[in-house]
Amino acid sequence: MNEKLSLRAGLSVLLCAIALGAPFSSVAVAPTLADPTRPGAFVRESNQAVAAAQAGGGYDESVLLSRVRQLTFDGPRAGEGYFSPDGTHLTLMSEREPGNPFYQIYDLDLTMGDARRISPGIGKTTCSFFQPGTGAIIFSSTHHDPLSGEFQRQELEFRASGQERRYAWDYDPEMEIYIAPGPAVAAAGPDGVVDPNALIRLTNARGYDAEGSVSPDGEWIVFSSNRQAYDHELSDEEQALLEFDPAYFAEIYVMRSDGSDQTRLTDVAGYDGGPFFFPDGSRIIWRRFTEDGLMADVWSMRPDGTDQRRLTDFGSLSWAPYVHPSGEYIFFSTNKLGFANFEIYMVDVEGTKEPVRVTTTDGFDGLPVPSPDGTQLAFTSSRNSDGGRGSGQIFMADWNHQRALELLHAAPLRGR
Repeated sequence: MNEKLSLRAGLSVLLCAIALGAPFSSVAVAPTLADPTRPGAFVRESNQAVAAAQAGGGYDESVLLSRVRQLTFDGPRAGEGYFSPDGTHLTLMSEREPGNPFYQIYDLDLTMGDARRISPGIGKTTCSFFQPGTGAIIFSSTHHDPLSGEFQRQELEFRASGQERRYAWDYDPEMEIYIAPGPAVAAAGPDGVVDPNALIRLTNARGYDAEGSVSPDGEWIVFSSNRQAYDHELSDEEQALLEFDPAYFAEIYVMRSDGSDQTRLTDVAGYDGGPFFFPDGSRIIWRRFTEDGLMADVWSMRPDGTDQRRLTDFGSLSWAPYVHPSGEYIFFSTNKLGFANFEIYMVDVEGTKEPVRVTTTDGFDGLPVPSPDGTQLAFTSSRNSDGGRGSGQIFMADWNHQRALELLHAAPLRGR
């Protein structure tokens, strides 16, 4: 494997591994906080805070986040929490199922604390999302794969052996998108299990179909797929890329919520993934890797794939974007401050300003998702695990929207 291919594959593994809770070395930040309550000091100190955020120090997350608390504790890791339209539930993936070392999908009741399992409990799963207006939940799964049980056994044996390896997301070509209909979710009860026979398969193409989310009107699903790497004979170079970095072939697709009219939206060498609709459905936000796999940035486009715009230019891995329900700014995660030190930032929706830093706590902070009313922020973090170097769990914090707008207003224009 040549040096460039090796580095590309390594970066892809790093991003997925850290996002899903693999151990890593964090970069320490010494926080200090200016007092914004002194008369006449707010505008001046807001500018100072923004400047400090860009520099990576002298700034504390309590400027924007308060009452930070851990939501998930079961199992070695959990991540990717997405709110129900009314903000009372969170659908997430977690490794907690007995006999299965891989992620399964759960629906967490934020008012009662009950959690019901949405996925069948076998195979691998990822990327769940609520369908507005129906109570349904979409997710991706390999439970239909006859080899699922064998893969679980092999993974359990490897972990029991005491051997270690870098955690890696494998972009399983058996990953397909399913929907758990609203009535089936409700019938499971607050802490039960959705009947696997009620699940409806929406995709059926060889390749990784995942990272799906639903439009605000519930009519469309946008997702990532590398199916185009499996529908024709590959060249030797392409085959090598597929073996070491299958994410390289991932592109953004859209389909109706019943699985029909599957349409490809992007056609650029390198990984395109993690798409979400804007709150008003007018655009799609996603992450795009450079062709060499060395960097990633946040992009937006219209739902038909036109008017593709690059919103960040950090010279690093910037990914996991999500638009605040106000439609005024975008959350994302980046390792601008250190190769394995991911922090949450925000940027205006047009990408005209320099991004503003949100989190400052040691460890991985990423996959930020605001509540539907914009007052809470859920995110995946390793901050409470082995000094920030362990596995991730889901956290929630109160979000200061007004202060966020002030900091964004004070941010300097981005150099282009």
